Amino acid sequence: MYEFFIIFLSYLLGSLPTGFLIGKYLKNIDLRTIGSGSTGATNVLRNVGKWPALFVFLIDVGKGLIAVKIAQHYTDQGLIEVIAGISAITGHIWPIWLRGRGGKAVATGLGMFLALSWKVGLASLGIFLIVLAKSKIVSLSSISAAILLPVFMFFYLGNFINSYFFISLIVAVLVIWKHRTNIKRLLKGEESKINQN
Repeated sequence: MYEFFIIFLSYLLGSLPTGFLIGKYLKNIDLRTIGSGSTGATNVLRNVGKWPALFVFLIDVGKGLIAVKIAQHYTDQGLIEVIAGISAITGHIWPIWLRGRGGKAVATGLGMFLALSWKVGLASLGIFLIVLAKSKIVSLSSISAAILLPVFMFFYLGNFINSYFFISLIVAVLVIWKHRTNIKRLLKGEESKINQN
């Protein structure tokens, strides 16, 4: 029975609308109505500032990490850990408090995989930072990290038959799907860089 509580708690944790609250508190703006419409750190960066964006990023990473750590503390079932992580991601993308309009789950997904395998999490973060340093495009960096996430997980595990690998595939697909409009702009050469408005 407590497994269901852990999963529900993970969703609520993921639903914490950090970016939305920061936008309202600091600038009295609704991030869902400006910029990309996302409540994630990138939209906070463009419309609120770099330090608030860093704060939002760290909190969003923490949501995924803490959800998995709670599951690891109360159960030794890898499947529950994975479901707790995906519940936090689901809450971040479709938060109950904002009528299902949240972020794109990159930071929360990073937190989840840092908890499941810090090596895989750091490898994905490394790809994100390398691509960001070269391109200055957050969406391209996020998509690149998502694509390579299952690859890193496979090399970490050494096989495909594992719940961690399958969830890495699901998260990768979910992150790419959430960036579908960004992909269209990337293909047209119209995606903004972090030093552009």
